[in-house]
Amino acid sequence: MELKPGYKQTEVGVIPQDWDLIDLGEISTISRLAGAEYTSLWEESDDGEIIALRGFNIGKNSINHDEIVRISSELSKKLKRSKLCKGDVVYPCVGTIGNAAVIYEDNKYHIQQNIARITPNKNAILSEFLVHYLTSSLAEREVARFNATSSQPNVLVSSLRQYRVLLPRNYKEQEAIAKALSDMDALIQSLEQQIIKKQQIKQGAMQTLLNPYDMQNILKPGWEQKSFDKVFSIGHGRDQKGIISTDGCFPILATSGEIGRTNHYLYDKPSVLIGRKGTIDEPQYMDTPFWTIDTLFYTEVFKPNNAKFLFYLFCLIDWYAYNEASGVPSLSAKTILNIKAAMPPADEQNRIADSLTEMDNEIAELEAKLTKNKQLKQGMMQNLLTGTVRLV
Repeated sequence: MELKPGYKQTEVGVIPQDWDLIDLGEISTISRLAGAEYTSLWEESDDGEIIALRGFNIGKNSINHDEIVRISSELSKKLKRSKLCKGDVVYPCVGTIGNAAVIYEDNKYHIQQNIARITPNKNAILSEFLVHYLTSSLAEREVARFNATSSQPNVLVSSLRQYRVLLPRNYKEQEAIAKALSDMDALIQSLEQQIIKKQQIKQGAMQTLLNPYDMQNILKPGWEQKSFDKVFSIGHGRDQKGIISTDGCFPILATSGEIGRTNHYLYDKPSVLIGRKGTIDEPQYMDTPFWTIDTLFYTEVFKPNNAKFLFYLFCLIDWYAYNEASGVPSLSAKTILNIKAAMPPADEQNRIADSLTEMDNEIAELEAKLTKNKQLKQGMMQNLLTGTVRLV
């Protein structure tokens, strides 16, 4: 195949003529906290001045400050190889390989074991460009070079130094690539935060709308305590041998989600489903015809009750409190039907279900945008980090 003008062939593929294929160790200094240092010197301190990063604190181009631990600034100074400075890049070397982040402040962070500190040569590679490379499929390929048979990825510093980096010589091109990908990261993070906020609002709304008691702890007007056998009956799925065909249009549901499709349905009215065995605490709602396997119960809801309302009510029930097995969790139909809950009149059930469904739709719309933008970013990374698309 003839090369496009301005491009050259390398051992990892075609790249622009003015790009280099270079080992990471040639353009950076890489170190980790030594095991001996950790054993002999490491001591955490609740009031320490320095945040000691663990693997799960490092995301894709971000630092997660949940469940942080601290050490003193004096200890950080003693562990010079793993003390972090502005411009350093942190990269987990065990387990959560594939994340990386830039450090933007001096005297704030340190690393614990199993994390690499990468100090880029500022005259060769931009820290932000390196982070995007380390979180790309290109770096995944490098991980595979050194972990072909490992069940848990574990990259040695010596291996990390041999990571092959596709690098524009033009620093402005590195900056342009890093900015484009960082802008996409910011959009993705914004969507993730919006989803979390919407989910929290919905959770609060569920607690309020489904609470049968008023401020004086008196049952709200029209609400009535009922056992579930007055609200619905229960059926359970069939053995998979009963599925005649798997090339039709109806979903086959299991406790772990849909497992296939069939041209027959078991039930065709709105229904709430709950695990009979195994996963018993993840209700599902279906308003289209479906088939279920025998690890699931489905409900046949009596009129005028609202199945979607019951789904939200099921989401607030502690199903493990009704577990009937010491091994694999299980529920019986009798146990479920004997549960008592306060139920509002049908028109209020409808209003509550509609309100919560609207919130779910908003969350689903944001999740679809998030998925689309994550896919878009993957395409951008492939094109920009290989020089297929040029920004300068």
